[in-house]
Amino acid sequence: MNVPKLPATSISGIGNIYQLMFSGCSKLTTVPSDLLPIMDLSGGGAMYGGMFQDCTSLITAPNLPATTIGLRCYQDMFKGCTSLTTAPELPATTLANYCYDNMFRGCTSLINVQNILPATTAPNYCYRMMFGGCTSLTTAPELPATTVQINAYQQMFYECTSLTTAPELPATTLTNYCYDRMFYGCTNLNYIKCLATNISASNCLYNWVYGVAPTGTFVKSPIMSSWTIGDSGIPTGWVV
Repeated sequence: MNVPKLPATSISGIGNIYQLMFSGCSKLTTVPSDLLPIMDLSGGGAMYGGMFQDCTSLITAPNLPATTIGLRCYQDMFKGCTSLTTAPELPATTLANYCYDNMFRGCTSLINVQNILPATTAPNYCYRMMFGGCTSLTTAPELPATTVQINAYQQMFYECTSLTTAPELPATTLTNYCYDRMFYGCTNLNYIKCLATNISASNCLYNWVYGVAPTGTFVKSPIMSSWTIGDSGIPTGWVV
């Protein structure tokens, strides 16, 4: 199955231009690397939302060169692509709410995600369930954001059962639900480095380490003394 060329390099106004365009195309295996050349997707409107959702034979994804992305831009884009093994680089440094929400959810063959998330500010819900259910994922991308907003990483690695090491979390002040169930069900996760010094926000760590490995290492800020032990704090049985 071949896809048509999509040569547009700019957009005008707000719209769901390519939303669900190839959704459910179960025989689609590859797409041209230069299929989506637009660099500025700040217009919003789920531009690529669900574009390849449930393309269960898709092996390779197109390049996503945009450096600025808008509201819900990549939401559900590759959700359910069970044959996809490598995520495209995501160089955007200016993000928007829900921009990566559910992007690779249920991509059970996804292994290689590179260091693809360079933004230093994580807006509301931007990474929610991004890799949820990616059961083959062993290495997470770096997450350099020092400013995290409400629900930013909610369920990001939910039930990633092969993940062993969490990305370093440098943000010092957390917000409501920002790490809610972030590593829930990551049964082999045994290393976390979290430099938070203010965890007073509502449910910021709600069940974030529920079901992780029974033993492991937790690295905290040397000036932090407010950590609790358990599923909503430092995992029980881990060395600090």
